[in-house]
Amino acid sequence: MKHTSHQPSQSSDWYEHAFDLARGIAAYTQSPLLEGVAKVIAQHPEAHIANAFNHKQIACKVWARDTLLNVAGSSYAKVAILGGWYGILGAMLLEDARFNVAAVDSFDIDPDVETVAQTLNFAFPEKFRAVTADMYAIDYTALGADLIINTSCEHIADLRAWLDRIPAGTRVLLQSNDYFSEPTHINCVASVEDFKKQAALSTVEFAGALPTKKYTRFMVIGKV
Repeated sequence: MKHTSHQPSQSSDWYEHAFDLARGIAAYTQSPLLEGVAKVIAQHPEAHIANAFNHKQIACKVWARDTLLNVAGSSYAKVAILGGWYGILGAMLLEDARFNVAAVDSFDIDPDVETVAQTLNFAFPEKFRAVTADMYAIDYTALGADLIINTSCEHIADLRAWLDRIPAGTRVLLQSNDYFSEPTHINCVASVEDFKKQAALSTVEFAGALPTKKYTRFMVIGKV
């Protein structure tokens, strides 16, 4: 039998409890990202923030962030994140004291995620920008990013054709996976070697794999 000092109300709203939990953890950790999560829960109850912040999603982003730091350093004038969704990776870079990131542009084709991403990154109003845009319609030369991140390359039919739109010499961080059974994954790869061949970067600074329960995620960092 479970014993609690306060019996839960059967009619209480789950979102109220989630908000209180996130706000309390944010106060304890002093994390702007976690405070942003609390604000998203309160202001955007329709957002799938639990899915975006699940342990597998976060593990892959932590892997990307920490490997980037070790391989390519900490200072970036502008980071562009394609398929940025709710802006979690941008927030992880901006709140990490090890990094010196002047600006993050988070692009996503779904207009419904823009305001959620801005709410999540409320603590960085001068540095974070959420933009609704098709990744194929972006003028990457005019954008002037010194780092471009795409962690959803399994959704790109022709990865190299997209990379050809990016100015030569630009550093990129790319992730894909071997989760072939997911219908929306139209261009999975079987190994990190296959991913390297698919990307065909001029310089490869890192190539590795991160096994998970259902699939393996692959990552390549280098220059176009």
